[in-house]
Amino acid sequence: MTIFDEIFRLSPSIRYVSIYADATVQMRQRGDLPNASSPESDKYEELFINPALLKLAKQRGIVDCGGARYVIVGYGHFHQLVIDRPNGHVSVCFDLGENPIVYVDRILSLL
Repeated sequence: MTIFDEIFRLSPSIRYVSIYADATVQMRQRGDLPNASSPESDKYEELFINPALLKLAKQRGIVDCGGARYVIVGYGHFHQLVIDRPNGHVSVCFDLGENPIVYVDRILSLL
């Protein structure tokens, strides 16, 4: 079983999982998703947008907030949880009815 399989097993509301490590992106998405974003835009989001969001949050966090562990983006069709890792990040997209925060520690325990 891969790390992707393990994360998808946490909840049927998980739509998408991406791991960005050492400048390499690996992505998996559930099939037949309504309102899914394109794989090409997902790739660039993982390469540029999510690292920038984490960098901004971490820069603010080190001033006087105790750092930053994750960012959640509330898109119109889903929530995206982006968890900081030493050599990159992990992104997990959830259906709108799910609360991504309750999965942070469970996802971290799998990494």
